[in-house]
Amino acid sequence: MNFETLLARFADAVAAHDSQGLAALFTADGCYDDYFFGRHEGRDAIAAMLDRFHVGGESFCWEFIEPVEANGIGYARYRFSYLSREPESAGRTIVFEGIARMRLRDGLIEDYAEAFDRGVAFAQLGYSRERIGKLLERYAESFRAGPSAGSHLEYRVRKR
Repeated sequence: MNFETLLARFADAVAAHDSQGLAALFTADGCYDDYFFGRHEGRDAIAAMLDRFHVGGESFCWEFIEPVEANGIGYARYRFSYLSREPESAGRTIVFEGIARMRLRDGLIEDYAEAFDRGVAFAQLGYSRERIGKLLERYAESFRAGPSAGSHLEYRVRKR
């Protein structure tokens, strides 16, 4: 299936709460690294993650914009919105923009990763400034401890 069709099916599965349909868009060993819920490996874990989406929200809308795919990697900007079920913001529309990166294999998603401003989402969810600060600190610490930041941190140590 082509990349734009894959994105349309992805968005439709999320909106319909079709957990198995979303999981089927991934390879059997596929990974979905969600910016809120973390890394999920395998179709069963990906389906369970979408179920978690629908605990905290409803009426999901995922709009992929400017999709580009080459050599087994696809990127697309997106707008994402839903009605919150969280106690602090029940019934409020939460909306934010981000970018998705998908590594593809045999027409399916092997690895999905995304980036968006978590703070924008947390503020709309009605979280206190203290709670937002703690959450963002936890994400920052996790990023610094992971492989992505390692070479930059090592470089800074060598430059001193």
